[in-house]
Amino acid sequence: MNSSFAFIEGIGGPELMMIMFIVLLLFGANKLPELAKGIGKSVRTFKKAASGVEEEVRRAMQETEEPPPKKFPPYAPPPPAPTMTLPPGEAEKPTPPPPTAD
Repeated sequence: MNSSFAFIEGIGGPELMMIMFIVLLLFGANKLPELAKGIGKSVRTFKKAASGVEEEVRRAMQETEEPPPKKFPPYAPPPPAPTMTLPPGEAEKPTPPPPTAD
């Protein structure tokens, strides 16, 4: 038995004829071609989308792996800032106030 029709294994000829008769009664003879056309378009669209996804997955698998990110050395704190030394007595001099406009 074909594996794609495994779910309808117990359905024979008389059962299929009964299903077709019920479909004919429900939709009418004029609507059946339109219904079949719609189902065909849906199946075609689904197959197209499925093949697109499958192609995308294959392409992603074939791409070369990117190299791992560079490892940086561990963080070292920056050296202390140089201190500015003033000549002796320079720090003791007060700075004159700015001139005022009177």
